[in-house]
Amino acid sequence: MEIVVAQFKPKKQDFEDKSPYDEAVVKIYRCSTVVKGGRRFSFAALVVVGDRAGEVGIGYGKANEVPPAVEKSIKEARKSTVRVNLFGSTIPHAVVGRFGATKVQLLPASGGTGVIAGASARAVLELAGVHDVLTKVYGSTSPKNVVKATMNALKSLYNREQVEDLRGVAVKV
Repeated sequence: MEIVVAQFKPKKQDFEDKSPYDEAVVKIYRCSTVVKGGRRFSFAALVVVGDRAGEVGIGYGKANEVPPAVEKSIKEARKSTVRVNLFGSTIPHAVVGRFGATKVQLLPASGGTGVIAGASARAVLELAGVHDVLTKVYGSTSPKNVVKATMNALKSLYNREQVEDLRGVAVKV
């Protein structure tokens, strides 16, 4: 009696998309140029990736069709991920992020509040792992600017240990 062991040969597809990051397409931009035969369209995609545990990145990619634009932006977003300091399910302190004519204010909220934010800021905050936060956008509400301002705000968050090290003091709780 002979025992036959079947070998599993994974396909190339099985190795793709085994990333720890989730992604969210914030906006697809369509641009057209007029040529002799009519209009020629090109597309750009604004994408946010994150692991929902403190790492988040944004990407912007352009192509002549939507799927390649999304792929390019996801690739760029994975390269631009940053670590975010969280305090449980919220942020450690109030912070303001600026980019261009946009100002985004993030305020910590008590448990169960949820993410009170518009679509662009919500995508960044949820994929960063923030569950309870209040936001307000001042100035331009362009998705590109709001996403970049939100990232700017998240990058400027400090936890207690970092502040103690910066100031050279130890705070007793």
